Amino acid sequence: MTTTTPASGEFASIYAAFSSGLHANALPQAALNAAKTNLLDTLACAIAGSSAPGVDEVADLVRKWGGAGEASIWGSDSRVPAHHAAWVNGMMAHARDYDDTHDAAVLHAGVSVVPAALAAAELKGDATGADLLAGVAVGLELISRLGIGTTIGIIESGFIYTSLFGYFGATAAAARVMGLDAEETVNALGVAYSQVAGTHQVTRDAALTKRMQPGFAAKAALVSVQLTERGIRGAQNTFDGIDGLFRTYLRDRVDPQALRDGLGERYEFCELSYKPYPCCRFDHTAIDAALQIRARDGFDVGKVRRAQVGMNRQAFEAVCTPLDMRKRPKTIVQAQFSIPYTVACALIDGGVGLGHFTEEGIRRADVLSLAARIDGRVDDEIERDWGRNISPSHVLLELTDGTVFESRVDLPRGHTRFPMTAQDVEAKLTDCIGFSAEPLAADASSRLRLLVDTLEQSNSVLPLIHALRPAALQ
Repeated sequence: MTTTTPASGEFASIYAAFSSGLHANALPQAALNAAKTNLLDTLACAIAGSSAPGVDEVADLVRKWGGAGEASIWGSDSRVPAHHAAWVNGMMAHARDYDDTHDAAVLHAGVSVVPAALAAAELKGDATGADLLAGVAVGLELISRLGIGTTIGIIESGFIYTSLFGYFGATAAAARVMGLDAEETVNALGVAYSQVAGTHQVTRDAALTKRMQPGFAAKAALVSVQLTERGIRGAQNTFDGIDGLFRTYLRDRVDPQALRDGLGERYEFCELSYKPYPCCRFDHTAIDAALQIRARDGFDVGKVRRAQVGMNRQAFEAVCTPLDMRKRPKTIVQAQFSIPYTVACALIDGGVGLGHFTEEGIRRADVLSLAARIDGRVDDEIERDWGRNISPSHVLLELTDGTVFESRVDLPRGHTRFPMTAQDVEAKLTDCIGFSAEPLAADASSRLRLLVDTLEQSNSVLPLIHALRPAALQ
């Protein structure tokens, strides 16, 4: 599809016209591949998240509430109302902080979009694989463009854009899968606007609800499209209106051209990155720099006297303050958002994986001892040149004999200019499956990859859902 985008007009109407008419076979091959990559990565992250703290409690509550068995909680035999399935699955996908990132937009995209799209596909009943891919594509594109078009940073705004924009990306995805037309999609986005949230305070307080927020967005999407189908009217000028999202949430710090330019011709979600480490993306350049130092001749982790990591201000606020808590995290969420902790893991173990973010892992004496000697600071040069982006990291490390090592990494591994290798992707999938709450089938990895690779040819999404079920239920 080629769309000539108007230079002005309500963005909800512009986007709804594009998204409601998009078909998977009209996507450029690169965009189709990118949608599949995101789908597989999000499902893998959710498998790992099925055993994360808090997930059982939410899933049990949803089961207690009961209701129509419309959609699946992944990794189980439970079927619950579609909006509840999207909620739980979104929480699982984000729980391990292993999910995709848009490094320029500073958000995660798939964790709200994919759960909403799959729940909508099950709710609809006759959705095809092509419908699912189209829904995933329009959802990822909307959340990515909203992130790129926003010029106010998350620290200044106080919102996490993963969840704030996830409400709209997830709703666009669900609307496309359900077959809503342009007018109905505008309405669904307006209904979603009445529910949007996504505070940054959860990261400051290391709240478990941090991992729930994308699930709340996915849940709201299913509520919004079903209310729309029943004739409920929502806001129409959702984004550009006098009291629309751009003014009330973003203080009018939005570039309208970034939202509109090339819509239907250039796909911003092709710029999504994928994580090799299950922690906040702000940690990743520091981990990469630490691993570079670890590989150098003369480095001895047992002789580290101190280390300092320079970064931009939003990274410093997110993963270095308060410093005492980041040096000695008491919860898994605190560890996921800690430069001292994750850099110490990398220097000691030569990598950072899911095993570092368990109740046992965060109590390791060797890691905590080294983390106590690692400090963060705002680097004025990085802040000037990279203030709104995922931050570069400059690691300066001194040994007890006075030897100094330093390394700066601007782009984290997994970025589109520094992508994960096929071996990295397979290692991540294996890591995720190993943390499933219930063992999956021995061939789960290969089945999932094959089903996603051929999804546009499938008349049903159910084989994909079934591949996520525990081995005992296959």
